Amino acid sequence: MDTPLSTIAVVGLGTMGTGIAEVLALAGREVIGIDISEAAARQAVTSLEASTARAVGRGRITEQERADALARFRTSGALAAAAEAELVIEVVPETYEIKQQVFRELDAVVSPTAILATGTNALSVTRLAAESLHPERVLGLHFFNPAPAMKLVEVVSSVLTAPPAVEAVTRLARELGKEPVAVGDRPGFVADGLLFGYLNQAAAMYEANYASREDIDAAMKLGCGLPMGPLALLDLIGIDTARTVLEAMYSASHDRLHAPAPILGQLSEAGLTGRKAGRGFYTYEAPGSQTLVPDALTPSAEAAAGEGRSVASVGVAGSGTMASGIAEVFAKAGYTVVLAARSQEKADVAKGRIAKSLERSVTKGRLTAEARDETLGRITAAGSLDAFAEVDLAVEAVAEDLEIKQQLFATLDKVCRPGAVLATTTSSLPVVAIARATARPEDVIGMHFFNPAPAMKLVEVVRTVLTADDVHATVRAVCAKIRKHPVDCGDRAGFIVNALLFPYLNNAIKMVEEHYASLDDIDAAMKLGGGYPMGPFELLDVVGLDVSLAIEKVLHKEFRDPGLAPAPLLEHLVAAGCLGRKTGRGFREYARR
Repeated sequence: MDTPLSTIAVVGLGTMGTGIAEVLALAGREVIGIDISEAAARQAVTSLEASTARAVGRGRITEQERADALARFRTSGALAAAAEAELVIEVVPETYEIKQQVFRELDAVVSPTAILATGTNALSVTRLAAESLHPERVLGLHFFNPAPAMKLVEVVSSVLTAPPAVEAVTRLARELGKEPVAVGDRPGFVADGLLFGYLNQAAAMYEANYASREDIDAAMKLGCGLPMGPLALLDLIGIDTARTVLEAMYSASHDRLHAPAPILGQLSEAGLTGRKAGRGFYTYEAPGSQTLVPDALTPSAEAAAGEGRSVASVGVAGSGTMASGIAEVFAKAGYTVVLAARSQEKADVAKGRIAKSLERSVTKGRLTAEARDETLGRITAAGSLDAFAEVDLAVEAVAEDLEIKQQLFATLDKVCRPGAVLATTTSSLPVVAIARATARPEDVIGMHFFNPAPAMKLVEVVRTVLTADDVHATVRAVCAKIRKHPVDCGDRAGFIVNALLFPYLNNAIKMVEEHYASLDDIDAAMKLGGGYPMGPFELLDVVGLDVSLAIEKVLHKEFRDPGLAPAPLLEHLVAAGCLGRKTGRGFREYARR
């Protein structure tokens, strides 16, 4: 197992197998591509020729490097061709029967010192290894799609795997320019183990008619900076594949969050498996196409529009970062803004914060000095909510405490004129409970901005069962004017983003609790394998562990699902005062400012 792994066989020349073969050939390895389908083998050669030609065109490789890589790749229709390989990577269909048959046949073909790797992301590596005469040489080598572009490779050891085999493939991964992460043998490993639970929850959210597919996807892209929305990603992965992975995860964890949402089974049985079929959650131009086409569920502009109320002036209640950010957004859009705090001094400080923000925009060339002065001139700082007497829209951005918000809305009810829209920016509290503090709950709605408000494009628009239609239409129209993207959701804990984000974060903590993977490996896996802008532990420390715990508790209380119970490690860190960056220590330690 100390061989340099210079000759490598790839069994299964689908999209993933072909991608792995390309990575290996470009890195100077002799590659034997094996597939029982002659058509698949021919397609692999064609794909490799096309992708390397694109790489030459983009200046990533030279014409000579392309020619050398193509010369190092040959195909065969028989497993016997793997005889000379020092490493065999199988990427055949995700079933035990097919993979076990491949491993049994390879035993009779390859050298006793050759390493056998499975590309599975859902099946037990240990169970596959048990079919081999030499289980100590069997491990998992999980590349991510598209293999040439994605940096992450999960190296999966079973209880039977010999350490030298792990060391050899880990070294190979680094030589290929990849980032190897060592993990144990359980369905989904790290990246998919976290990703598929989140995707499943998104499918269940859609199935419950809580939000539209477009709003769910937009919320996670704009609210979390993800490269794709969860339902579009399920279509890309393949709904049948996702269901298989979740079934394997559920059989191991018995966690209801991993039990495949029924809609995944319904779509799979109907053959609506995503992009490859031309239809899944969305409809595509043709099978295999990434071009979306309108269908019966596509929202029309007319349906989204409605008759709203006139809004020319806005009151923003609060003096923190979120309140000043929201006030800045409205003022930039041309609204007259009253920024009210508990004292004139606090209001003046908040307006000063806006002035500094606008000045930074001028320095960076994003705003003219004239526009800065006009924007600041539209904002009046006030030390009392009495200044909201004539505003058309009042937006509350105070502490995330139900009693505090109810008291504030009771005051707004007395101060604001009849017909004014009253909005709360709560991220986790029941909007209807806030609305009932007034005598006009039909005028109350949720407008959940994301931090920092000037930069983040998403606003979750939260209707209660009492919210009037014209109030909802008013807020959507206002969102358009302030250049935000509104997504509609009902009044339940977490709305869209937090209801999908925080169970994922909680599951990451559980992985560390169980000593399955390290903080660094989990963060790396989600950034490199999932395209996330931050790893879960980086994000937790930024959000604040106390804030995260509070949201987890709200979700658990609302849905009563044992899988949503906050991870004990999170509770322990909060109890110890380790709240993240703001205290200098959370999951990691930070230099004090």
